[in-house]
Amino acid sequence: MTDNSSSIFPSLSAEAASPAGLGPFYDQLLQFSLFQGLSRSELLQMAGNTRFGFHKLEAGKILIHEGDTCQQVYFLVRGTLQVVCHSDGRGYFMSERLQAPWQLHPEALFGTTLRYSYTVSSLTDCHFIVLSKDEVLRLLDEMLIFRLNYLNLLATKSQQHAHRSWRRSPSSLSDRLVRFFIDHVVYPAGRKELHILMKQLAMEVNDSRLNVSRALNGMQRQGLVELRRGCIIIPSLERLFM
Repeated sequence: MTDNSSSIFPSLSAEAASPAGLGPFYDQLLQFSLFQGLSRSELLQMAGNTRFGFHKLEAGKILIHEGDTCQQVYFLVRGTLQVVCHSDGRGYFMSERLQAPWQLHPEALFGTTLRYSYTVSSLTDCHFIVLSKDEVLRLLDEMLIFRLNYLNLLATKSQQHAHRSWRRSPSSLSDRLVRFFIDHVVYPAGRKELHILMKQLAMEVNDSRLNVSRALNGMQRQGLVELRRGCIIIPSLERLFM
């Protein structure tokens, strides 16, 4: 994390931890799947015993570099982020915008690779609630609902990944291109930018450069993509499979 403007408090203040002062904070936490289902009394107990970080990041700053060790979970409560993920060979990358509310890569806290798989920067001023790994472990141990929410998150991602190899094969080149776009995003909706050369894309979808160019130009005539030199802009990803 390159910006050092975050401030970590041992716990919420007495005023914020009171039932009256908990309202906005409670509403912010309930936007995220890890806290859904918690009652106000449970949240009050958690708020009084948990070290929450509160972090503000100005527009145009980098929050996370790809490959950084994941030692905390960031919960975006306000603002818009840019997420960039590169291919293993660095031959292409996908850029996308994520808006609040969004929880950043909570599954990277555990497993064989404890690192972020993408770079995150701020497009606007952004505000985060932050939980360290130690606090996450404590909440997993002490709060059943938090533990179930985390298990559900990990199980869902595992099931989605297991299902990928059993999906029906795309019937056309255009469908293969759409499948390629969808398989390389963090969130399957909104604006995306795929920075890739036509030759590389043709190799990825196992077709000729000419055929890929024709298919993309057809999609551009439909208003589904915008073609730039070395870049494919997808104004609204969900339109590709509606």
